[in-house]
Amino acid sequence: MSIVPHSPALAELHHGSPCWVDLATADLQATVDFYSGLFGWYFSDVDGNAIALVNGLPVAELVVADKPSAWTLYLNTPHARATAEKAHALGGEVLGEPSDTVTVLADPTGAVVGFRHVPPDWVFGADGHGAYAWAELNTRDGHAADEFFHELCGYEITQIGDGQAVDYTLWAIQGNTVLGRQRMGRAFAPETPPHWMVYFTAAPEIGTDSAATRVLELGGRVTVEPYDTPFGRITVVADHTGAVFSVIDPSRTTPLSDEDTGSRVDDPYDD
Repeated sequence: MSIVPHSPALAELHHGSPCWVDLATADLQATVDFYSGLFGWYFSDVDGNAIALVNGLPVAELVVADKPSAWTLYLNTPHARATAEKAHALGGEVLGEPSDTVTVLADPTGAVVGFRHVPPDWVFGADGHGAYAWAELNTRDGHAADEFFHELCGYEITQIGDGQAVDYTLWAIQGNTVLGRQRMGRAFAPETPPHWMVYFTAAPEIGTDSAATRVLELGGRVTVEPYDTPFGRITVVADHTGAVFSVIDPSRTTPLSDEDTGSRVDDPYDD
């Protein structure tokens, strides 16, 4: 079950707030072509990488790298090395040597996430077609993930559902919900590893269904057909390299029925 808050605005950049996303790619030009064709992103070159812009604001980075293509979420941290050390002490795995500003790690359940120290005037666009909308951790051990990130980032954790048939938690900072955590159920193939899902916004005048069609036209795949939720119409797609992400039109909300209220949301991620 995917839970996406209505507000597209990011929280203030406290420790643990989403602050950036990037995509590793071996073919920068082909990836630029895909995402400019899908979202209309404009790009600026920074040190050989491509910074994506929506309404003039940076929303993502395409990083040239010879490794499997995947989106990485970054959370704000006051000091990356200190975060890496604490994560290791809590049972996480630090991937590569951290710097003072950036570290990438795997939590104890195996999902990879980055931490980045950003300045007070840091800009991360979260409004408009193709802008960041939401992110959630998909894992088979929800309790371990909740405990780890509560200790690491101080999140306030709220259980959605009964924790059994529906096990989804919302993570908040000072009362502002910033992320979600979903226990992976039967809808996920057994070989699917724990992972973070990054959501991008579909503008109402374009919509989720048109975005899914455009993904196919550009050589990508639709892995979950568009479906309705109380938080917007969502689809899960993969780009031309196989990197998976979600698209949501938050204007297309469908209220829960009386029988669903307090129990289940009928979507492809239910157990």
